[in-house]
Amino acid sequence: MKAIIDGIRIAGLRAVVPPQRHSFVEDPGMFTVEEAKKLAATIGVQERRVLPPPYCASDLCLAAAEGLMQQLGWDPATVEVLVFVSQDADYVLPATACIMQHRLGLPTSAAAFDVPLGCSGYVYGLWIAAKLLGGSTARRALVLCGDNATRHLHPEDRATLPLFGDAGSATALEVDAEAAPIPVVIGTDGKGAPHIFVKAGGKRHCLIPPVASGGRVADADAAAQLERDSRLTLNGAEVFAFTLRAVPPLLRETMEHAGTDVDGIDWFVLHQANAFMLEHLRKRVKAPAEKFVIDMQGFGNTSSASIPLAICHSLGASVASGRRRTLMAGFGVGWSWGAMVADLGPMPEPQVVDLPDGYPVLAVG
Repeated sequence: MKAIIDGIRIAGLRAVVPPQRHSFVEDPGMFTVEEAKKLAATIGVQERRVLPPPYCASDLCLAAAEGLMQQLGWDPATVEVLVFVSQDADYVLPATACIMQHRLGLPTSAAAFDVPLGCSGYVYGLWIAAKLLGGSTARRALVLCGDNATRHLHPEDRATLPLFGDAGSATALEVDAEAAPIPVVIGTDGKGAPHIFVKAGGKRHCLIPPVASGGRVADADAAAQLERDSRLTLNGAEVFAFTLRAVPPLLRETMEHAGTDVDGIDWFVLHQANAFMLEHLRKRVKAPAEKFVIDMQGFGNTSSASIPLAICHSLGASVASGRRRTLMAGFGVGWSWGAMVADLGPMPEPQVVDLPDGYPVLAVG
C-alpha cells in the first residue's frame, strides 16, 4: 500500500536508554572469548543496554517525551495525539497510552492508544499519527516507540541474547502547511509470524490457566513448557531470507514513490537488525556507505526504537543544522514492513540520554 502525508513536519526526536550495560566481549558468559569477538564483529553489537525491573519500555518513552517537550517548548496541553508503539505493554489492560496521557499532562481531548508492532512500528506510528493530525482539529502529536526486548530472552539462547537491547524514543509531529509531502509504503505478510515469535502470554496460550481447567496449570511439565513458550524464538535463516527478499524492493519502491533515487537521499536509516544484514541491504540498493547509517554497536537491536535511536545518536548534529532528505525503513516481526522518505531538520538537536536515577515508574495502583 502507498500513501502520502501532507502538511505535517517532524519537529523533534529524543531517545532514552537504560544506564545499565552488558557486553559479551567483556563478559563472554556462555561464549568463548573468540566466539564473543567474532559474534560482535558479525552482528555489530559490542554492548547492549538492559533495562532492569521494575522499569518498562513505557518509562523510557515517558522520559524521552518529557525531555523532548521541554526542548521544544511545547505545552503538554497542546498535544492531542499520543501513539505508543511497543510489543511490551505495561498491562493487559488498560492501554499503556492511556496511563501515559495522564502522566504527561496531555488534555483529556487527546486520542491515546497503543500499536503493538515491533521492527516496522516506527514508520507505522509516524504514518498513523500524521494521518490523525491531518484529519482532525489536533495540531501536535507524540509518537512514543520503545521495547524492552531483553525481558523476553532466554538466558541460554545464544541466538538472541547477544543481539537485543532496550530503548525508548519520542518523536514530535506538528501541522505545518509548508512541510514537504512524506511518501509512505507499507506491507504485511503474516506467513512470517512463526519466525520471530513469543508463543505464550496472550489469550491463545495464556500464562494464567483458564477457570474451566480449575485455574491451575495441569502439572510441572506443562508449567515448564509455558515458561519456555514465553521466551522469544528467532529463526535467523528465515529472517535473513525475508529481509533480502522484501527490503530492497521496498527501498526502491519508496524512492520511486518519492520521485527520487539514491542520489537524492541524504541519509538511509533502516531498522538496526544487525550489521551483517544491513551491509547486505546497502549493497543491494547501491547506497554509498557514507549515507547509510549502521549504529547499533553500543545499543543492540532495539526493535521499534532502533530507527529514532540511530537518528538521535548518529545524525543529531546533521539534522539540527539543515534539512536532510531521509529514507526510514522498518521490517521484521510479522512479517511487517514500512518505509517513508521525510525531510528531517532543521530542528533542535536530537539527543540520546540515560534514564535518570530514581525516575518514577509508570504504575497503576
